[in-house]
Amino acid sequence: MFDTKRYLTCGVDSTIPLELQLFLWECVERMPAPKDYLQVFELKPVGCLQSITHISEEPEYHMVYMIPSDTPITEKLYIIDDGDHSTMLLSSEY
Repeated sequence: MFDTKRYLTCGVDSTIPLELQLFLWECVERMPAPKDYLQVFELKPVGCLQSITHISEEPEYHMVYMIPSDTPITEKLYIIDDGDHSTMLLSSEY
């Protein structure tokens, strides 16, 4: 799971900086197995930091990352794995 081809939507491409996209993919790679097919990321600014909350339901997983950012953003994203490929998309695109 999540070791497949990776895709992202136009919304992610135009809204989420490349460095942050790569960080989110790495968060999924580094989490322990087993992994849920749906990974949820909630991004919000905390001062000059980007807060990233990574959530998964089954099995339950919760991790918060704080990284420096010149332009922190507020957004909710999903990474969905269907076995053949993984897609990163904004929650508004679901």
